[in-house]
Amino acid sequence: MSLPMPTARPARKQPKAAPRATLDSLDATHREILSMLTQLDRLMLHLTTVGCDGVAQALAADVCRFFATTARKHHEDEEQLVFPALLKSPDAELVQHIQRLQQDHGWLEEDWLELAPLLQAVAQGQNFYEIETLREGVNVFANLYHEHIALEDSLIYPAARQQPVRG
Repeated sequence: MSLPMPTARPARKQPKAAPRATLDSLDATHREILSMLTQLDRLMLHLTTVGCDGVAQALAADVCRFFATTARKHHEDEEQLVFPALLKSPDAELVQHIQRLQQDHGWLEEDWLELAPLLQAVAQGQNFYEIETLREGVNVFANLYHEHIALEDSLIYPAARQQPVRG
């Protein structure tokens, strides 16, 4: 009795490399994030020197809107469009950096969830926040973002640009 010939397995889909236009868009978002972090610094200075007035409310509202939407979408795009192909790299150091960036995304989200209510209070003209707590949270958030973007810009995005685009 002969055994039936095995049918060919469908080829596994390779993760698609991020298109160049996507990487350019992600680069542009990095510039926006850095600009918003500068705006967050201006807000902290304003709160310290002037207090919670209309200027502070507008700055806080802009920061809240940006980090609750654009920044979150940016992280999702990196997780879906940039990281998967690079995680398949034989370069163990590159893979380790990607894993660190994935962990950063989680930390940035946690940091944002702690900051958001305080900044929303400022945006609504409420003064129930503690300025030192807000300052400390902003510093942790901003420092992690600066480190995160520096790693992506210096290593990860260049590596992603070298990946062949698969269809």
